[in-house]
Amino acid sequence: MIILGIDPGTATTGFGVIDYTQTAQQQLSCLKYGTIDTPAGMDTADRLCILHDELLNLISEYRPQMAAVESLYFFKNVKTVMPVSQARGVILLTINKKKVPIVEYTPLQAKTAVTGYGRATKNQVQQMVKNLLQLEKIPKPDDAADALALAICCANHTRFKI
Repeated sequence: MIILGIDPGTATTGFGVIDYTQTAQQQLSCLKYGTIDTPAGMDTADRLCILHDELLNLISEYRPQMAAVESLYFFKNVKTVMPVSQARGVILLTINKKKVPIVEYTPLQAKTAVTGYGRATKNQVQQMVKNLLQLEKIPKPDDAADALALAICCANHTRFKI
């Protein structure tokens, strides 16, 4: 099963694509990870169009059977709530229009899935994602590692539903 993980943002949206195979042992492999970046001075609508187009390209290339998107949680910085909400809206709409089932997880759930501790640091998450996916190096930037953690979280939950 191909799972697409998404860590939403307007300037930087992290993504991770994993292949999950359930055998006697859970097998995870990383197909691709990275970020969708939009220029800072660009109009919001144009930035959201870039996000939409790049996400369509990822879905078209990898054909995920499921998508895991980070849900909104309490924000300390009110200025970031609206742009992230707008990006999430575009992400959810794009994925839904391609008929890919969506699950949403909080950062706490994703961190718990990969580290066993919901208050893990960014470095701890990156290190465990590297280990779980048997990557040669720590996935960077942390937006991409977070997206991979969301995809792993989805695989863990899927394992118990099959």
